[in-house]
Amino acid sequence: MIFEFFMLLLQAEMRIKKLDIFIAKQFGLLFVGTFFICQFVLMMQFLWRYIDELIGKGLSVEVMAQFFWYMGLMLVPQALPLAILLSSLITFGNLGESSELTAIKAAGISLMQAFRSLIIITVLVMVSSFYFQNNIGPSSNMKLAQLLISMKQKSPELEIPAGVFYDGTPHCNLYVQKKDLKTGKLYGIMIYRMTNSYEDAAIILADSGMLQSTAEKKHLVLSLYSGEWFENMQSSELANSAAVPYRRETFISKKIVLDFDNDFSLTDASSLSNNAKAKSLAKIKHDIDSINQSYDSIGRMYLADARIRYYHQPFMSKQDSLQAVKKAAATKVNIDSLFEKMPTERRLSVVNYASSDVQQAMNDLDFKSMITNVGDRLIRDHKIEAINKFTLALSCLIFFFIGAPLGAIIRKGGLGFPVIISVMVFITFFILDNTGYRMSRSGIWAIWFGKGLASAVLGPLAVFVTYKATNDSTVFNIDMYKEFIFKLLGIRLKRHIFGKEVIINDPAYTEDAVKLKHINEDIEAYNKEHRLKKWPNFINVFFKYQPDHEIERISNELEAVIEDLSNTKNKYILHNINQYPVLSPKAHTRPFERKWLNILAALIVPLGTVLYLRMWSFRLRLYRDLKVVTQVNNDIIMRTKEM
Repeated sequence: MIFEFFMLLLQAEMRIKKLDIFIAKQFGLLFVGTFFICQFVLMMQFLWRYIDELIGKGLSVEVMAQFFWYMGLMLVPQALPLAILLSSLITFGNLGESSELTAIKAAGISLMQAFRSLIIITVLVMVSSFYFQNNIGPSSNMKLAQLLISMKQKSPELEIPAGVFYDGTPHCNLYVQKKDLKTGKLYGIMIYRMTNSYEDAAIILADSGMLQSTAEKKHLVLSLYSGEWFENMQSSELANSAAVPYRRETFISKKIVLDFDNDFSLTDASSLSNNAKAKSLAKIKHDIDSINQSYDSIGRMYLADARIRYYHQPFMSKQDSLQAVKKAAATKVNIDSLFEKMPTERRLSVVNYASSDVQQAMNDLDFKSMITNVGDRLIRDHKIEAINKFTLALSCLIFFFIGAPLGAIIRKGGLGFPVIISVMVFITFFILDNTGYRMSRSGIWAIWFGKGLASAVLGPLAVFVTYKATNDSTVFNIDMYKEFIFKLLGIRLKRHIFGKEVIINDPAYTEDAVKLKHINEDIEAYNKEHRLKKWPNFINVFFKYQPDHEIERISNELEAVIEDLSNTKNKYILHNINQYPVLSPKAHTRPFERKWLNILAALIVPLGTVLYLRMWSFRLRLYRDLKVVTQVNNDIIMRTKEM
């Protein structure tokens, strides 16, 4: 007996292992294909954002290859969750569509057992994603950032923005009011040029112009039209004299040649030291400590300065301080009266001095806040990136428990419906994650809340669809959700009972008439006892509630009679049946079944009031419904007597 039991157990184990291998093969092939598809889509989306930095720059094939390589490596962690979602959805959709999933369940294998091999694969992918983000991703992000900055600096004639000063050209700050993208012309040009010092600075104004690079890509030619040239005439050796002579020139057209090496070269990586995405978890932790230490020292310095400037207290001995306190307590000084006794000129001087002092203090504090805000932002960026490494890896597991159960429920394979579902889920994840990132980065939300928002929303969704799939429950039953929403909002449901073509058993009209008469008597007794039109006692409802199942019993008896009368061929009775309202047997009694929930709702003032008014409205509706039920009962009783 024991031997037979072990043999059956071994056979079941072998059967499950073969099934695991089969499902793993199905998933693996789809995962590889969908990963490259997702990677391609994300790369195209990323490329579209930076297409302006690539067009017309004359970049070599080697540079472009590096750009696409590092871009692909950077997007791998984002492509993995989407690939898992899509491949798992298609895998179990195909199994369901071909009835293989039904055969698996018929063999006594649960859905979670079918998930077993894919859960192991997903966990391995999740660990690989975290390892990739922590070890390979940072260097890829650094290299990609270097390439993007270098690309922007390669052809400055194409990068000049409108409305801001541009310092991408050597020894010049260039301001352009507007630019024509089709012709390349610049309008409203102002140039501030300084080669060695302030004394030889020049300001150039022009109505329009063009900036082009020479054929050898070593210089920039700035063609200006209808402008003026202001230039200092004093050298730096004579900088101590008070007067600085200058010359002024008005021109119709003028060309300025600027030295500029247009050969492609990578930007120094030291300028990207604050890029949190280019750091591993250990590096982020180390840099956070360094930034905190640095800005703590700045904060202590600012505090010491504030104590001296704004809260200065002269040193006094203990005896002198006690005497000063006694003198201050004995002498009452009215500042307003002293101010009123001052001469007008003196008062004006005092006000101006105070206003100037306050404005100076505000400017000083604003400048200091700019420095401290930079530190706060750096710390937030590093903490966000540290949490992002975990949440992005965890999303692989969450997406699997969304995709695989949905595939088992929908049972549609291919690239049609699964792609739509995957895109909707990923867009939801992207919106939540991006919103959390921006709100956390700006300091509006806590970092843990912002970066955990997407996982907190999609995690329960994964648990819900997994529960529904393992219990063979319906998820996309629109009527079920419609009925739930209607009950929640208190919207009345209508009956739609039609005549049957084939009737096996005719209704028991006499018995049904007797039951309807008894229901009318019960309704009359209930109305006399409960008086539904009156306001219910608040204390009795929330704190001293007595169970009331009478309407529930009447509703069940009425539904049984309606079910029997629905087999009739009499059109008038069918019409009368459809006049019955659908009763809400519990909505008029109390908000919740549990007593402690009712007490809690009563203590929360807005919630308790809303629930009380809602319950009273249901009492009034029940009163009207019972009158309709009584009238319809009488009509049907009269109809049955005529038959």
